[in-house]
Amino acid sequence: MKVKILVLTICLSVFADAGSAQTAQSADSTPAMLMAKSKAVSAALKAKDVETLRSLLASDFHSIGSEGKSHEKGDLLGDAKDGNLKDFAFYDPQVTQVDSGVALVTYNLIVTMPEGDDLLAPRYQKISDLWVRQGSDWKLKFEQSTPLRPID
Repeated sequence: MKVKILVLTICLSVFADAGSAQTAQSADSTPAMLMAKSKAVSAALKAKDVETLRSLLASDFHSIGSEGKSHEKGDLLGDAKDGNLKDFAFYDPQVTQVDSGVALVTYNLIVTMPEGDDLLAPRYQKISDLWVRQGSDWKLKFEQSTPLRPID
């Protein structure tokens, strides 16, 4: 009887460890997945891929552009359709997990694109993306673009 209890205890602990390892592994993959999703937003803008962009954005997406103006989801989808983003370089991403359903991805972006009235957008920008879990997927709910410039 003691042997059966010992075997049962060992089996249960192995299954518990496997479950914990799976949970840890999926938690470890969340930052990489969110960094890839943030990069995919810029890639979709460059490729004029409105459908991919639409699938990445929350229905109530909102952004503050590098010019300081507020933009809604339709504005970003229009930018994608127009092909305003000509090129980009995505670097130095960092993820801050706020809780199990909210994460902040910050990264630097070097952009080539116009910004209204034929002015060029700031070439170097710091981007902050707020991702929220909706069901089993993550959606971009808010984005802020801040121009990077040398301090005067």
